[in-house]
Amino acid sequence: MTRVVISGTGLYQPPHVITNAELVEAFNAYAALQNEKNATAIAAGEITAMTPSSVEFIEKASGIRQRYVLDKAGVLDPTRMYPRFAERPDNQISLMAEIAADAARKALAAAGKTGADVDAVYCAAANMQRAYPAMAVEIQQAIGAGGYGFDMNVACSSATFAIEQAVNAVKSGSAKCALVVNPEITSAHLEWRDRDCHFIFGDVCTAVVIEATDTATSSDQWEVLGTKLATQFSNAIRNNFGFMNRSEDADPNARDKTFRQEGRKVFKEVVPMAAAHIENHLKTLNFEPTQVRRYWLHQANLGMNQLVLKKLVGREVGDDIAPLILDTYANTASAGSIVSFHEHHGDMVAGDLGVICSFGAGYSIGSVIARKL
Repeated sequence: MTRVVISGTGLYQPPHVITNAELVEAFNAYAALQNEKNATAIAAGEITAMTPSSVEFIEKASGIRQRYVLDKAGVLDPTRMYPRFAERPDNQISLMAEIAADAARKALAAAGKTGADVDAVYCAAANMQRAYPAMAVEIQQAIGAGGYGFDMNVACSSATFAIEQAVNAVKSGSAKCALVVNPEITSAHLEWRDRDCHFIFGDVCTAVVIEATDTATSSDQWEVLGTKLATQFSNAIRNNFGFMNRSEDADPNARDKTFRQEGRKVFKEVVPMAAAHIENHLKTLNFEPTQVRRYWLHQANLGMNQLVLKKLVGREVGDDIAPLILDTYANTASAGSIVSFHEHHGDMVAGDLGVICSFGAGYSIGSVIARKL
């Protein structure tokens, strides 16, 4: 059986930071404008006045302190409240492919590879910039890769689901060196005008190189011991934006055309599912949760991650066991657990066991168990 490793990771970090204080100032200005605009209807009891946000509310609800974004001005404009991107001609690289190629080149450099070594590209993200041609194929061209490429969308679990496809491709021989990229431009699908979720997401892109041990030359290799995927349908996290909206004569700016969730329900239902998924996956490989040196979990909510770990190991754990990047990056959809792995594995030693796990809309859960070589 072919042994497969993660031999390199890469990270694209957007140029702009939005702090909670900046975000709150913009949101509250927007809320004040809306309340003034609708003052008569509010006074008549026909609609409810918008409630201001606060830094304390955001940090208590999520643990998030800031986020990186590709465009800051549009998000913080109270008359707009979403990013402003320039439309690009078809002969220019798309924005999503551009940031993916950046992360990919960094991952390849870490693995000691070039684009020419890659023969499978998986672009896995919560949203794709367009329907076709596939983003993965454009990324494939941008980095000079061969073979094939295709897109995947399993919301916040897209990265771990793609890693399983890459691992299986290398094991089967259909690919020698696979690249998984996760360009998450979440600022474009977040409803920045909704107090309950306006603080959740940030932009980023991650990349992971997957190959067989006999071709890997990197000094930092992680053998993939197993992958496990699971889905269970739920409407608790949903985005109805799609190509059929026009044919349905739907309002393109309707609330359901951007990210929305039933936060309390998601918390209550996903925490036990994620904990059980990880525990069962470890058990199939004859490991106990307490044997895991580090957990790189999906970065959606601080309280959620803490409770998942408490269910697994029976106690509260700190950043050494479960690193937090949520406070700095916010929720970056499928890329979050990979950002955590990328930034927090350098201190581990040969033989250390780690778990990468993501969970999100679907519901979907994906886990990767890896050991440092």
